[in-house]
Amino acid sequence: MFIAHISGYIPEKIVPNSHFTEINGLTDEWILARTGIETRRKASESENTNTLAIQALKNGLENLPFPKENIDLIVAGTYTPYDTIHTLAHALQNYLDISDIPTFSMSSACSSFVNSMEIVQGYFAMKKSKKALVVVADHNTAYSDEKDTVGGHLWGDGSAAVFVSDEPISDKDFKVIDIITGGAGNIGKAVEGVFLRPVKEGFLMKHGKDVFINACQYMSKVTLDILERNQMTINDLDYFIPHQANLRITKNVAQNLGLDEKKALSNIQYLGNTGCAGCALALFENIDKYKKGDKIVVTVFGGGYSYGAMLLEKM
Repeated sequence: MFIAHISGYIPEKIVPNSHFTEINGLTDEWILARTGIETRRKASESENTNTLAIQALKNGLENLPFPKENIDLIVAGTYTPYDTIHTLAHALQNYLDISDIPTFSMSSACSSFVNSMEIVQGYFAMKKSKKALVVVADHNTAYSDEKDTVGGHLWGDGSAAVFVSDEPISDKDFKVIDIITGGAGNIGKAVEGVFLRPVKEGFLMKHGKDVFINACQYMSKVTLDILERNQMTINDLDYFIPHQANLRITKNVAQNLGLDEKKALSNIQYLGNTGCAGCALALFENIDKYKKGDKIVVTVFGGGYSYGAMLLEKM
């Protein structure tokens, strides 16, 4: 399985930390020290999860290395849906105007990117698909409460489109060597750590410390697991892209792994937590850094709890 092309989209509006000082009294220094976030992007009133995703798709179609008509599978990942009936995946299908192909949305919270890629891997293995579109998008600011001093300042909006092929297309591809995912919904404060209940409390993080601890532990472990399963060590890793939730988590995981922090790619500082789009956006934004043969691990952790890792090699 190969990533043949990748694109992204982030909204224009930039929200600095000073915005939250005015709303809930949290200072720039306080937010920066605890999260590493300086600014985040916020969708406009005319944007929603579907429009964010479609814009990432449009950006990707501009240089798509195969005809869009060859797309025979659409998998979309989000936990902040605009519409739960005509789902994000179906909105993308409507835009592409491709009929009669498997099309569905899924959510494993912030792990949705890696889980979506694993679903494609399964379709390819069963010979049910040859060219797939994976789009991950989250409109966090539509659900979050900016007055919430625990988590209201964390969130940003964004999307990414990943075009996947069952065979190599060009020397720009990424080979997907392996994927591991898992659920940890029975661990710690998984049920109450962070949740989004639209008809009740809304979007809240009640147990941030528990989320932090488990995110660090699971992303560290699954990274080592996927390397070991492929006869590699941390020294073989050229780049590391963890879930973009908190810069302290990124640094903690890098330290746990004994990994040079310079190898850890982050966009949390200027995008905020863009949910399941964060890792895909980081992969896209750093596209010019990767050299032939580079090994990259994308690792994720989602509220709920869910986790996973994907091992890539630059062709």
